[in-house]
Amino acid sequence: MTPAQYTPEEPITSIATALAPAALGIIRVSGKNCIEMVSTVFSRPKALLEAAGNTIVYGWILEKKDTTDAGQKIDEVMCAVYRAPKSFTGEDMVEIFCHGGPSVVTAVQNLMLKIGFRQANRGEYTFRAYINGKTDLTKAEAVKEIIDSHTDAGRSHAAGRLAGNLFTEIDSIKKGIIDTLAAIEVEIEYPEDEETIADSFDRTEIEKAIVRLQDLVDSWKGEKLYQDGARVVLAGRTNAGKSSLFNAILKEERAIVSDIEGTTRDWLESWASINGIPVRLFDTAGLRKTEDVIEAQGVELSKNLASDADVVLYLVDGTVGQTAEDKKFIEECQEPLIVVNTKLDKLGGESLPLRASQESVATPSNGRPTDGGARNAPVCCVSSKTGTGLKELFDEVTKLLTAGVTTERQQAGIGSERQKNAVAEALECVKHAIISADDNYSLDAVVQDLEDALDFLGEVTGDVTPDDVLGSIFANFCVGK
Repeated sequence: MTPAQYTPEEPITSIATALAPAALGIIRVSGKNCIEMVSTVFSRPKALLEAAGNTIVYGWILEKKDTTDAGQKIDEVMCAVYRAPKSFTGEDMVEIFCHGGPSVVTAVQNLMLKIGFRQANRGEYTFRAYINGKTDLTKAEAVKEIIDSHTDAGRSHAAGRLAGNLFTEIDSIKKGIIDTLAAIEVEIEYPEDEETIADSFDRTEIEKAIVRLQDLVDSWKGEKLYQDGARVVLAGRTNAGKSSLFNAILKEERAIVSDIEGTTRDWLESWASINGIPVRLFDTAGLRKTEDVIEAQGVELSKNLASDADVVLYLVDGTVGQTAEDKKFIEECQEPLIVVNTKLDKLGGESLPLRASQESVATPSNGRPTDGGARNAPVCCVSSKTGTGLKELFDEVTKLLTAGVTTERQQAGIGSERQKNAVAEALECVKHAIISADDNYSLDAVVQDLEDALDFLGEVTGDVTPDDVLGSIFANFCVGK
């Protein structure tokens, strides 16, 4: 959906809730005469037509053969009425709240199509909100971020952008650049004898813009972590406790736990939250030599998963200690790695230290120490049974995932790669404006750089956006949004 494809106020409809058994289902309609159209299949048409904006009307949805037919009742509903411009799309809207059975929801939606509504495209409601000035692109993209968020922290970051913190920051930076441009234009129109171009305008706001734009660019790595998550792979020998730790992190029994070696032959995957960071957690087959063809394939898959991980948790059975095979894997692993000594509850539990680096952190009954090896990997001791050491393990994972990344933000952060690229281009333009001034180029050159920066910032909020970019953004939304 792009402006070229957009028909203003064309009545559209879609199912706005999941098509699955539920207490409620919602069918959303928007566009010119949509309230009048719904009233033709509503048991109380006069009440619906006279309803004020932001009110709810009770009645039945009826399927009629013609205008004289009393109609067959489809479902008892509540219709929420929104009148332009005070609606999400900026147009007249109705949301029909019916019972959530797939058959009922589908029947109401099919009736809307029958009476003249068009099936909405992906993201068309949010697109209309943007076209009608009800939102900007940063807020529109934040809608999808919230829908796709995996953790409370990710949702909170997106909610900040939906509330307008990124738009406000961009707008403030633009104002500083515009004020500087205005001052330069005055200088061009009414020049005075200046020794250098660099001294002919106040660069304070431009220097501030450079710092603020750099902060926004730097925020993307952290924001991306909360949006896309990280791959955390549990690896180790058979019976090292991988499945037990997998279940403990998820707080549910997802993986089969057994003392029999080779129980896990294929990898399991699930989303989890580690200190608010969404992670795709993988439980893998135990690493060992085996004659079993299927188990051998699982071992090979485990190695491949570990080689593509953001963090590898290499588990060592604390009651046995490290073997030569363990040490070989730890030394050869190229990915960020934490050595996790398991079964702490069988080794005295609370009396053992929970973290060390390089030094021995536990001495099993066989006398062999377990440590992080020559690569100086962090080491944690945990008990999946009691939960002891999990907090410390989560803190270590967080340190590795957020190394060099700002994650606790007091101000706005970038919400998409599209936004990051545009802000980065604006930053380069502003930097070049300063260089142009220092190199004594004409003020026209400085003006061009600053105007280019404003154009790039306009792309972030949607003031200046090519149609193909809009199509790409809204095509990724669900139909009901």
